[in-house]
Amino acid sequence: MSKVIQVKDLKFAVSYSEEQIQAEVKRVAAEINRDYAGQEPVFLAVLNGSFIFAADLLREVTLPCEVSFVRLASYQGVSTTGEIREVIGLNMDITGRPVIILEDIVDTGLTMAHMIDTLKRHNPGSIDICTLLLKPGKLQVDLDIRYCCLQIPNDFIVGYGLDYDGYGRNTKEIYTLVN
Repeated sequence: MSKVIQVKDLKFAVSYSEEQIQAEVKRVAAEINRDYAGQEPVFLAVLNGSFIFAADLLREVTLPCEVSFVRLASYQGVSTTGEIREVIGLNMDITGRPVIILEDIVDTGLTMAHMIDTLKRHNPGSIDICTLLLKPGKLQVDLDIRYCCLQIPNDFIVGYGLDYDGYGRNTKEIYTLVN
């Protein structure tokens, strides 16, 4: 029987083990090391959800690089449109630099599309997306997602940085909501 946890009022079952996640993180880090050889990328980890993924991935990246943690500020009262008004925490000059956005999950892609548009105003050399999880069935915009650890169905998930109402981020596994 698969491990089940309770987060607040909901039950979740393991869908991806720590070993599966770490194998995919190492695979993606190796691709980044290969693709960016000879370059010094800037990694922008999107808070809050990507902090565990970013830490694990960056320990596997062997390139000289800089890391910054950014937060996306949404318009007041907007829940799922993905519109952002600013990227908070971008405290370095990215002009001409390769930028790799580290995200926990891309579902509709709207937030990521807005973030890319915002970053383009800073004239980076390139922008690539690296996501832990992708829900291809929910994508509403055309995004070039160069690096993806796992493609998942449209389930509600928690763990390994992802939360349910602020809770559940601190697990080594990823869990799916149990009906």
